[in-house]
Amino acid sequence: MNGAYLLLPILIPTVTGLAGLRLPFKSYRSLCVYMEISALITSCAVWFFLLSQNTGTDVVYTFFPGFAFCLGIDGMTRLYAGLVSLMWPVVLLYAFAYMKNEERRRSFFGFYILTYGATLGICFSANMLTLYCFFEMMSLATLPLVAHEQDHESLYAARKYAAYVIGGASLAFVSVVLTTLYGTSTFFVFGGNMSSEVPLNWMRLAYLFGFFGFGTKAAVFPLHKWLPTASCAPTPVTGLLHAVAVVNTGVFAIIRLTWYEVGAGILEGSWVQTVCLLAATVTFLTSSSIAVQERHMKRRLAYSTVSNLSYMLFGVLLMTPEGLLAGTAHMIFHSVTKITLFLCIGSFMKDTGHAYLADINGVGKRMPLTFGCYALSALSLMGVPLLCCFVSKWRLLLAATDHGGIAAYIGMGGLIISSVLCAVYELSVVTRAFFPFAGTDRYTGQTRSREGGWLMLAPLLVFSALQVILGLHPGPLLAFISRISEGLL
Repeated sequence: MNGAYLLLPILIPTVTGLAGLRLPFKSYRSLCVYMEISALITSCAVWFFLLSQNTGTDVVYTFFPGFAFCLGIDGMTRLYAGLVSLMWPVVLLYAFAYMKNEERRRSFFGFYILTYGATLGICFSANMLTLYCFFEMMSLATLPLVAHEQDHESLYAARKYAAYVIGGASLAFVSVVLTTLYGTSTFFVFGGNMSSEVPLNWMRLAYLFGFFGFGTKAAVFPLHKWLPTASCAPTPVTGLLHAVAVVNTGVFAIIRLTWYEVGAGILEGSWVQTVCLLAATVTFLTSSSIAVQERHMKRRLAYSTVSNLSYMLFGVLLMTPEGLLAGTAHMIFHSVTKITLFLCIGSFMKDTGHAYLADINGVGKRMPLTFGCYALSALSLMGVPLLCCFVSKWRLLLAATDHGGIAAYIGMGGLIISSVLCAVYELSVVTRAFFPFAGTDRYTGQTRSREGGWLMLAPLLVFSALQVILGLHPGPLLAFISRISEGLL
């Protein structure tokens, strides 16, 4: 099957999203049905190609010799595209309930679906140039979502987001041009495809530009400040796009650059590996420390996301198959966990109109299912055994131990400290919700349940169940990721 057919799952949400911006929907219900059908058809198309054994990697269009637009499927594509295509339609249900009484709903859902198409374009990209094009398309599609509220806070957040991603795009562009010019293959090759004639330090410098360029979306210090600011966007945006899709594409791009373009052999043991490992360590330590002090709930979760993104990068930067497995596994497990936390806080904010830590006191009896899911996810994020994030955090520590080296040991110590800080900032929320100090209960006498409707509760329950299932039985998924990390898929 020609690789050009992979344009189909990218074009479906792109075309329907653009059409949704202009179509005269008779009611909000018809808008919701249209968007959900679009997402479901897209996800079905994705899985048709992911399960196909005949899909190839192909040049779709050549700009000029050496620079081509290419699409294809390998193991990393199957993993990330599978995650995105399963989560998007489910979170869309939550968004329908959340946005019911909001303004500019057609614009919101149109760009929301457009972003789905851009994300899938990144998944199916078969070289750095194609990935870069879709990476920037995602920036354009998500900018209106950050600015959706159209107030001073959201417009400031959008300007800040634009400034950071434009700066990151400039850095990444240098890396994309150099790796494309000096690559020996048009497509991604596991292990790297750089010409042996190029000086190693030039390739390492190109990698450094790419790491911090793509790392802007992965919120690497000191390029992380846009993410907490962007938490003013509606929760379906901060939940899916700023805890899963946008930020994970930054990690995904760095995985491609590290393992499929420059190559771990060129980077391992070099100064650039040390610089990037220390940058990841500084990121998860500083962001965890800030999260402990942050009182705004969505910003607290945003800083937690910054920290966990660098966990993933730390694993990838160890330049070993075990490190790649651990970092990639954490990308999957953190996505399922963090989306649950964001959606729980979104439900709380929607019901109470409050957003700060002190407003959580006693809300557990008012929203027991919602904060039961929050408590489960908080335990998972902390790394409690039998839940999914424990598996990936444990693998990260093992990979760092096996790797050795000063930077790896510093990172391992940082991981442990960051996990302790995670316990502090997550348990403080859970204890306030269910066991407030005497006289601090904000909801005294309010015994009637105020849970969200089934559209808001169903995603929470689904993702909470997944955390338990993946924690108790991670073997099949880890075996699949292991084959990817060894270059067998």
